[in-house]
Amino acid sequence: MEFGLNEEQLMIQQTARDFAQTEIAPTAIERDKNAVFPTEIVKKLGELGFMGMMVNPKYDGAGMDTVSYVLAMIEISKVDASVGVIMSVNNSLVTFGLERWGSEFIKEKYLKPLARGEKLGAFALSEPEAGSDATQQKTMAEKDGDHWVLNGMKNWITNGKSADYYIVMAQTDKEKRHKGITAFLVEKGTPGFDHGVKEDKLGIRSSDTCSLSFTNCRVPEENIIWEVGKGFYFAMNTLNGGRYGIASQAVGIAEGAYEVALKYSLERKAFNTEIFNHQAIQFKLSDMAVKVDAAKLLTLRAAALKDAGKDYIKEASMAKLFASEAAVHCALEAVQIHGGYGYVREYQVERYLRDAKVTEIYEGTSEIQRMIIARMIKNEVQ
Repeated sequence: MEFGLNEEQLMIQQTARDFAQTEIAPTAIERDKNAVFPTEIVKKLGELGFMGMMVNPKYDGAGMDTVSYVLAMIEISKVDASVGVIMSVNNSLVTFGLERWGSEFIKEKYLKPLARGEKLGAFALSEPEAGSDATQQKTMAEKDGDHWVLNGMKNWITNGKSADYYIVMAQTDKEKRHKGITAFLVEKGTPGFDHGVKEDKLGIRSSDTCSLSFTNCRVPEENIIWEVGKGFYFAMNTLNGGRYGIASQAVGIAEGAYEVALKYSLERKAFNTEIFNHQAIQFKLSDMAVKVDAAKLLTLRAAALKDAGKDYIKEASMAKLFASEAAVHCALEAVQIHGGYGYVREYQVERYLRDAKVTEIYEGTSEIQRMIIARMIKNEVQ
């Protein structure tokens, strides 16, 4: 078993690390405080090839492997998980699905500018009454000539206000339930399509999240992704690919929290010695180090399996489950190690804690991941 990284992967990791420290870190606290979308940072990520990392160069992508994507996501999220999730959605939920199941028309018109980072994408599946149970879609699409007319609402959409292109799941045949769901690509500015007020969130505040509304919104037939009735399968398969993206974000949060806590413990003194020398702190940092490494290895394993063309669904769910819970644990312990300083913005760790929690919720809650893992391990023994 090979645990080393090749030269290209190491170069991408270092590029992401340098960019995160020089371009993202200086404004992270203020953007979080004021919920400011990192427009210029996202543009520069596009110029680096980080917004379409795994897309074939044929469609203007960077043509990198999944392991490289995971490494870059970790470094970006270690500094600012808000930027990490913007990057993750565009890579894992938008360009991945469009390249795999989109028509040549969609790839030429929409995938290329998304992969270049000139346009930003969003993935619209969740609704007010359809979260973990995505089969309960209430957004409807009815055929009208060479167009489909969408009516309904989507909730909790990352990049919801700032995106240019939206992948939208809608019910096209209620009688067929999940087999009657279709995926559409909707452009910002389409008449009848609007977004709600940006949500005032606990964490990842520099990314925007909002609801979307569709009122007699006409979408051309050629903007159907895959084919009519395949929307649920498209969404589920795309989310399988997205889970190592959120796992990577969670690893970044966990590692960032661990590193700042370790640094603080070697500087802060109590009872005439650095607090690192107290066993209570050593045990916390040891547990954090183990969780960070385990989460990273699980995530890299899922990525390596995908790169090898092997089944990675169970492994991606394992990575997402463990890494998200590790992120919450490490961030909480980082706050505790910092004591009162951990409770204020200046020391960063309170942001790690606020950002960590959502990784246990979006792109499949921890409970959903356990259901997927259980189903997969049952299949393995039958």
